[in-house]
Amino acid sequence: MEMEDQMESQKRRGTSRDDLISEQTGSLGCVGWFIVILSGMFTLLLFPITIWFCLKIVQEYERAVIFRLGRITDRKAKGPGIFFILPCTDSIVKVDLRTVSFDIPPQEILTKDSVTVSVDGVVYFRVSDPIASVANVSNADSSTRLLAQTTLRNVLGTKNLAELLSDREGIAHSMQSNLDEATDNWGIKVERVEIKDVKLPQQLQRAMAAEAEATREARAKVIAAEGEMNASRALKEASIVISESPSGLQLRYLQTLSTIAAEKNSTIIFPLPMDIISHFMKK
Repeated sequence: MEMEDQMESQKRRGTSRDDLISEQTGSLGCVGWFIVILSGMFTLLLFPITIWFCLKIVQEYERAVIFRLGRITDRKAKGPGIFFILPCTDSIVKVDLRTVSFDIPPQEILTKDSVTVSVDGVVYFRVSDPIASVANVSNADSSTRLLAQTTLRNVLGTKNLAELLSDREGIAHSMQSNLDEATDNWGIKVERVEIKDVKLPQQLQRAMAAEAEATREARAKVIAAEGEMNASRALKEASIVISESPSGLQLRYLQTLSTIAAEKNSTIIFPLPMDIISHFMKK
């Protein structure tokens, strides 16, 4: 269903653009053709001189839209290379087809959960239809820049802070789709949109840092408690094993003494079993 809607919208945009161009490429009329013929004759009479006004060259990355008496002469732009025009009746507008990038100025935006953030980005676009970029909009570059700012505000206004911080790629893709659809009638193709930086208020940054620190401390306490529980279980199992073999306890005493002696301590504490002390106390 969404694919069908997109195809229908593209057809409508293409039809409206073709209608606009077809209206501009209509007949010149009797007076217009008379002026064109007169200009051609004038060009032929002064051929050695007018040849320099008739020849035009556009670069590989440029296209030329020709207006003859104010009307677009062809549905396709001229270039690259060399072509001829009539010096008195024709005028040309050169259009650069290279990809252009610009920074979106930082925008103060109120998110869906009522948090004020400052967001900026970068947009990459190029001219895909030179005729539409000249005939349908007065300044395609400036219009695209202004539209990018409002689109950034509209898209981020529907997101909460968590989505803004975690789903930058999805937000950039949504902005690109909206911009590409809006600028299609202008002959502009938006190639890429990126979110550069999200600046939070200082108070909110401190609150988020305190929350993260509290979460880490709580996790550390849980891990320490789990370690104490595992250690107590191990000690319980060891006491059960030692209680089954009294000689094992003596061996443990000797092992402890050897460990202490290896460190060259001047004082050695030797633990005695309680049953031995109680025997002497009875006497």
